[in-house]
Amino acid sequence: MSPPLVHIYCDGACSPNPGLGGWGAVLIAPERAGYRKELSGAEPDSTNNRMELTGALVALQSLKMACRVQVFTDSQYLRNAFESKWLDKWQRNGWRTSDKKPVSNADLWRELLEATRAHEVSWHWVRGHSDDVENNRADALAVAARLELAARLGR
Repeated sequence: MSPPLVHIYCDGACSPNPGLGGWGAVLIAPERAGYRKELSGAEPDSTNNRMELTGALVALQSLKMACRVQVFTDSQYLRNAFESKWLDKWQRNGWRTSDKKPVSNADLWRELLEATRAHEVSWHWVRGHSDDVENNRADALAVAARLELAARLGR
């Protein structure tokens, strides 16, 4: 029997960038009728890319068993790091880019690599702010988390 299938839609929002950031994720198990989980959070000092990575990371970490996971993101940065094997190159180069600069967000990339190990993960790009209902929901969760934190901080 194959592991259960989970779709993860994740997004990040930061305003200004860098600045106050939020992330959101929607998890759906299509083989389990009606299973849906929504996650979100915010950080006072972040970047849009960090929030994109955090949404995917927290969603993957929330899985309680090995799964087949399809991650849908509007972040080419996130998708390409896995699908275009940027992460493999960065690791071989000691977490340095091809121009010898330190990889941005290396802490989150390491955590993401660890979080993917237990699963069969494929990464899919979707156009942001378009007609993908679940990606739009992940964006709405990210924005709402950011706004809620801004209100608590009086910003």
